[in-house]
Amino acid sequence: MEVMGASVDSAQDNDIAGTGKHEANVSELDGFKHRVDEILMKVDQLEQRVNGVEQFYLNASKKQVNTLKGSSVVKDKDKERQIPSLKKQQLDASRREAAATKRMQELMRQFGTILRQITQHKWAWPFMQPVDVKGLGLDDYYEVIDKPMDFSTIKNQMEAKDGTGYKNVREICADVRLVFKNAMKYNAEKSDVHVMAKTLLEKFEERWLQLLPKVTEEEKRRDEEESVAQMDMQLAQEAAYAKLARDISNELYEVDLHLEELREMVVRKCRKISTEDKRNIGTALSLLSPEDLLKALEIVAQNNPSFQSTAEEINLDMDAQSESTLWRLKFFVKDALEVQGKTSLSTGADNNNTNNSNKNKNNHSNSNQKVQNNKRKREICDAIAISAKKRSKKPHDRITENIVKGDAEFHMNSERAFS
Repeated sequence: MEVMGASVDSAQDNDIAGTGKHEANVSELDGFKHRVDEILMKVDQLEQRVNGVEQFYLNASKKQVNTLKGSSVVKDKDKERQIPSLKKQQLDASRREAAATKRMQELMRQFGTILRQITQHKWAWPFMQPVDVKGLGLDDYYEVIDKPMDFSTIKNQMEAKDGTGYKNVREICADVRLVFKNAMKYNAEKSDVHVMAKTLLEKFEERWLQLLPKVTEEEKRRDEEESVAQMDMQLAQEAAYAKLARDISNELYEVDLHLEELREMVVRKCRKISTEDKRNIGTALSLLSPEDLLKALEIVAQNNPSFQSTAEEINLDMDAQSESTLWRLKFFVKDALEVQGKTSLSTGADNNNTNNSNKNKNNHSNSNQKVQNNKRKREICDAIAISAKKRSKKPHDRITENIVKGDAEFHMNSERAFS
């Protein structure tokens, strides 16, 4: 009885130990999953930032400033040292705008002096207020005049504080001319109002010509300042986005390293691939379709830079492959063969009806088999060539590819391989 009791206790201890180990494994697996989820979330955030940078450069390429074509090429880091920040650019732009507004206000003040001289003329009274169309019985006035104008309306708009006023003196000048031209257009040439309007318009044009050089100079200065400001702002944006692009590239590279480290940690926790497993993988590879075989070879090439082929035949040494590669191959061929099996079952009924005719074609099929073998060899070589090109990329250039191919497998495969 004592021996039996000891055996029961030992079995219970083993069960408890097994349960504890299983729970520890599950907990550790959950930890790995959580870390992968964090990496994927980080990659999603970086992808959004990458899209923003790409959109900026796409827009910038469509808006190249002609004056930059003759400028010397400056490296991004040098640009950042030479070009003020965007915040400073915006501050400088605000200051320039304030100074330009002040100068324009001075021009408007001088224009106001000209306007007072015109409105104080003894013949200005017909133009001081809007035309009383109804009182004067001018039924066709609005058919002749598209935009009525008078000096009281001009004065009110000059004094407006709600942002609806004139922005520059040329706008005021245009309305003053409109006052007189409306009168000349509606009234007969020899009428008093027509003559008064024509006379005042001539006097206004004389005084306007005296102010015009200052207006032209200010407009030219304003255009030059805006052109320089736009160029500086564009250069500042380019420098800022260049720095952002480098930062994103560095972060992606760190994510790639972290992902590789995490993948290796998972592989170390998995049981080792046995010799029998390796042999089964090799057998399964020979059963894959040409398309799936290409994908399997890409898996090998990703983690084995020495995997190359210069001949028609490929010698795949299973013992030379990493545990990570072997596990990925194992799960890949298993899934691929399952899909092929389902496809075969769906077409099996149709094949039974054609068995007799197929017997007569065996000799022909054997000859075609050689052709298929050669085709598969060429496809293998093509796959390795593609893999070699991928290996030549810098690590951070393969981030997205690694995330898509590696992490999706990690989530699925770690559950099956972890022990």
